[in-house]
Amino acid sequence: MPSIPSIPSIPVVPAAPSAPAGRRVIGDDRRIDLSSALDGAPTWVSGVLSAVQAALLSWLVVVVPAVAVFVLTSADPVNEGVSWTRAVGIGTAVWLLAHGVPAAVGTTVIALVPLGLTTLALFTCYASARRSGAPTRSSLAAGVATYVALVVALAAAGGADSGSLLRGGVGALLVAALGLGAGLARRPGAAGLRGVARPLWSRMPSVLRVALPGAVVGVGVLVAAATLLVTGWVVAGRLTITQVAAGLSLDVVGGLVLAVVELAWVPNLVVWGMAWLAGPGFAVGAGSHLAPDEVLVGPLPALPLLGALPAPDFVGGWLTAAPVVVVVAGGVAGAYVARRLVHTRWWQPAAASGVLGVVGGALVAALVTAASGGIGPGRMASVGAQGVVVGAWAALWLALGAAAVASVGSPVVRAGLRSAVGRAASLGRGGRGDGWAGPTLDDE
Repeated sequence: MPSIPSIPSIPVVPAAPSAPAGRRVIGDDRRIDLSSALDGAPTWVSGVLSAVQAALLSWLVVVVPAVAVFVLTSADPVNEGVSWTRAVGIGTAVWLLAHGVPAAVGTTVIALVPLGLTTLALFTCYASARRSGAPTRSSLAAGVATYVALVVALAAAGGADSGSLLRGGVGALLVAALGLGAGLARRPGAAGLRGVARPLWSRMPSVLRVALPGAVVGVGVLVAAATLLVTGWVVAGRLTITQVAAGLSLDVVGGLVLAVVELAWVPNLVVWGMAWLAGPGFAVGAGSHLAPDEVLVGPLPALPLLGALPAPDFVGGWLTAAPVVVVVAGGVAGAYVARRLVHTRWWQPAAASGVLGVVGGALVAALVTAASGGIGPGRMASVGAQGVVVGAWAALWLALGAAAVASVGSPVVRAGLRSAVGRAASLGRGGRGDGWAGPTLDDE
């Protein structure tokens, strides 16, 4: 018989080790998530690309409609001799204004940041980083630096002074750091916000670990309440809004442009609603004051959105109790504290509520400051509210509401109250009432 040739041995690839129950094995493919968007390039390149993409997207959202309006109105004799680059310049100025760079319209300087466009810039940073960024520190640092450089370069090219460049740099830094950072934290393979903050978070006292997210909860409830309030103002002032819009005699294109521009400042009105609820109120021009206890308004620009401001008869009476809404927001945050705080001392819920109020007040102050500025010369150079004042009152109301709810929901505090009542009753009956060592969990 013919001999059968030997079959060469086939190398056996060892199988990957099985993972213990409940755990997932991550192979070498995890490097794909941490690599740059360009093969072989350093990871920081993806941060640069994400920043450029984010800036370009948000810039186009503003500039393209401006150019479209120019094209639609180019046949108007008024626009004779006006180049389309003028529309690009106006759109760029509005985009820079969203980052804090004041915009000059003729002799009028507008410094009131349109928070709607700022939110759009935040979203494009988040989406770009989440789509194509590498979750590394170098990528984040390069992306933030690139975004700031783009904003400052455009502002410098437009002739901005040093103060405006500083404002734009700070605004771009905040937008890029928050947007790109949140997007990179959501990338596959990233540790996430909790993972990045865990080393510092684990070292914090339990009071701080509960109070910080509680402050975000309280401010979120306050923003929702202010949104409902402003919606009520718009409904109540719809007749005035309609009359102002009709008095402008705009065509369809002009009306659409005005509507879109005003939408960019609607979030500012919501923040002013927060200042109104907190008590101090806000101003639309020097000498004006809109608060629960006073409505004093002078001449206003012919903008339909300003028709939603509180009417002169929307003042006094039960409206002076508006800060109760902020107290309720603090109570919601206090319920969060009561559920999450693990404690053995009666004073810890109150301490957490105090920290919650301070942090929440700081967030409100930052929002109010960002939503304030000027929309013209003279008295219209002062629009909005004083962030420090509003933040201080918001901190007080949030802390009171949180302390009330968190203390009632604490078993340690309830046990202490029962012990104190029992001791007082014993003293009232002639007993000595000795032996009470303060509230503890054992008293529950």
